[in-house]
Amino acid sequence: MATEKTYYATGKRKNAIARTWIKPGSGVITVNDRPVDEYFTVGTARTILRQPLALTDNLDAFDITINVHGGGISGQAGAVRHGITKALILFDPELRPSLKRAGFVKRDPREKERKKYGQKGARGRFQFSKR
Repeated sequence: MATEKTYYATGKRKNAIARTWIKPGSGVITVNDRPVDEYFTVGTARTILRQPLALTDNLDAFDITINVHGGGISGQAGAVRHGITKALILFDPELRPSLKRAGFVKRDPREKERKKYGQKGARGRFQFSKR
């Protein structure tokens, strides 16, 4: 009996971390034990996480299980996209050039800048006056 190999990768964006498992299947995507359409109610988030699959023509080729936590909706969607991309590269290294050209391989490093003490925000300052 042949066993299907499962490919695991971790995707990150902002404060969100997505643990992603892909295996050959029928295209079922599960996020935190819920269907993807139920978990990500915003359409753009669903579009973002399906981008690497659409680019490589694998929309219905894999069953994907995802555990994601931290961050918000867009951060989690970006983390899931990063995780799916890394898992696809493990499955088939030939896909890497097209995924890299689309900008999915590199983690988006932008994070919220911390608020500095004595000031009103990360970059915001109190008004300066000579008098």
